[in-house]
Amino acid sequence: MTTTAPAVRRINPTSWNAAFGYDQAQLRPAPARVLTLAGQGPVDEHGALVHEGDVTAQLALAMANVETVLARGGMDLGDVLKLTVYAVDVDAVLAGYGAVTERLAAFGATPPATLLGVTRLAIPGMAVEIDVVAAR
Repeated sequence: MTTTAPAVRRINPTSWNAAFGYDQAQLRPAPARVLTLAGQGPVDEHGALVHEGDVTAQLALAMANVETVLARGGMDLGDVLKLTVYAVDVDAVLAGYGAVTERLAAFGATPPATLLGVTRLAIPGMAVEIDVVAAR
């Protein structure tokens, strides 16, 4: 397990964002490799939706899928530069957001993050989708 490199300068002019487990900005040295992930949702290895109706479980599975893709690219959550969560129900995602922050905290990661409310995602019943940009 790796953690965010000490060369990262965390920029937080205020502190309210700490409760949500992200930095407002991060200044990093130029990476050698950049990995961009397509949106990862709460689906199994066959692309079938899992945990319909349970937003927290969907968040946890989407994060697990992000971790799987990162690992295949030789990276982990400590390498995430930017995280975006797309949500059909923003309030439900905020209520279950610990499923995201707990996984990030295990790597000492507090990447800048954006939560966007959307009317629909790719698969009916999908409540969340997460995409990231990572670099090492």
